[in-house]
Amino acid sequence: MSLKSKTSDLKKRMQGALQGGGDKAIQKQVAMGKMTARERIIALLDKNSFHEYDLFVEHAGKDFNMDKKHLPGDGVITGIGTIWGHPICIYAQDFTVAGGSLGYMHAKKITKIMDHAMKLKVPIIGINDSGGARIQEGVNSLAGYGEIFYRNTQASGVIPQISVILGPCAGGAVYSPALTDFVFVVDKISKMFITGPEVIRTVLGEEITMEELGGAKVQAEKSGNAHFYAETEMEAIEQIKSLMSYIPWNNKKPATKFPKKPPVTKDYKIDEIFPTNPKQPYDVRNLIRSITDDSKFLEIHERWAANIVIGFGRMNGETVGFVANQPLVLAGVLDVDSSNKAGRFIRFCDSFNIPLVTMVDLPGYLPGVDQEHAGVIRHGAKVLYSYSEATVPKITVILRKAYGGGYIAMCSNHLRADFVFAWPTAEIAVMGPEGAANIIFRKEIKEADDPDTVRKQKIQEYKKKFANPYVAAAFGYVDAVIEPEETRKFVNHALEISKDKSEVRPEKKHGIPPF
Repeated sequence: MSLKSKTSDLKKRMQGALQGGGDKAIQKQVAMGKMTARERIIALLDKNSFHEYDLFVEHAGKDFNMDKKHLPGDGVITGIGTIWGHPICIYAQDFTVAGGSLGYMHAKKITKIMDHAMKLKVPIIGINDSGGARIQEGVNSLAGYGEIFYRNTQASGVIPQISVILGPCAGGAVYSPALTDFVFVVDKISKMFITGPEVIRTVLGEEITMEELGGAKVQAEKSGNAHFYAETEMEAIEQIKSLMSYIPWNNKKPATKFPKKPPVTKDYKIDEIFPTNPKQPYDVRNLIRSITDDSKFLEIHERWAANIVIGFGRMNGETVGFVANQPLVLAGVLDVDSSNKAGRFIRFCDSFNIPLVTMVDLPGYLPGVDQEHAGVIRHGAKVLYSYSEATVPKITVILRKAYGGGYIAMCSNHLRADFVFAWPTAEIAVMGPEGAANIIFRKEIKEADDPDTVRKQKIQEYKKKFANPYVAAAFGYVDAVIEPEETRKFVNHALEISKDKSEVRPEKKHGIPPF
């Protein structure tokens, strides 16, 4: 057979494999409002950058007439391309081929590209669109999932791992996204759950739809399993590209540095954002934008546990992770969900050498029977653990209230913040003036002829003595009390001089966080 004939045969084989499940299956995919696996990869990566591998892999199933079936690429596309010119490894499950079900060779293709990502020290992006384990292949399908989970765990903190849910993701399949760093979902398309509606109906007698059980909004707003929510697949793709512009490609290489730009002060003026009334809420995201380069801020988990804000911005062209209490929601308190949200983000930033800037304004941890029974003690400790463990530059700005355990947890001097700055509006105390006065001066207030007047006097007395930044500054717990307009200058200076800091930690295999 001549070279020309062999080349012709190759092209014919490639053309067949590139068709996936065929025209009918592709038309069905499009009718569901979904892009095909190949279209998703092409839309996400830089133009003409994708190089596909293992195109001709065949499934290994032999039982239940599987030996008579041809599944192109075994239902998953794998390869390497670039985003913003940087290489990344990627796989996309192809729902047009056996519903994207995971069999032995399907899993082998995924684990192989994951191994490449670890060897090359580049991010791995997984696009999930699958009916789950391929039942016909039995335990080999379960083994495939286990191999993927193991690699997710080994890659954690070494390379960024991103999961994109663009179809069903059920049963054991959901644990791989749960082990990755960022999960993206799309309205009406993404579905994630351990057990589906039919199982719940059979076992518990409850009626629920797939969307109500594990749709995109549920994952983004209620469970917190998804970090980014989009209305369309293309919006999700743009979100991924935006995220990739902020994060490093591995834990040894810094994130791409951009030209530094001043904030857009005409839109984000601190004196207009921050209220004079100490009890009036405000949007802390606008304060973040008032100091970041070009006033840009990429928020993460925007829809879940909104009483705390996390995300990425740039200071002097370099990526910084922001953690901030949100006074607009529950006065910015720490609770079970917000503690989980902040703690995990802090650990991601520390793993990938991204400096942390913390903006503090909270009355403490959320009180209540529900929170206590939900384990706020254990979950709240995750914030303390994460900040204490982190060795990246840690800069804290106390804006207003910093009471009790909340003051300590939000990257205080005592958890080894490198620099703590406070605005003159800061109130650093064990508790709020009203509660403190009622406890400290309880007897005087009770025995007074006019208890209300005495209570007001004692509250003012407490405020004057403790509800300010100067007592903490006198003990050196606050490095500088600064004018709000100078926040960017002080934070930039602190980041610059602490970027080469060195901290020694006790030698150990690993710590034991309050999981």
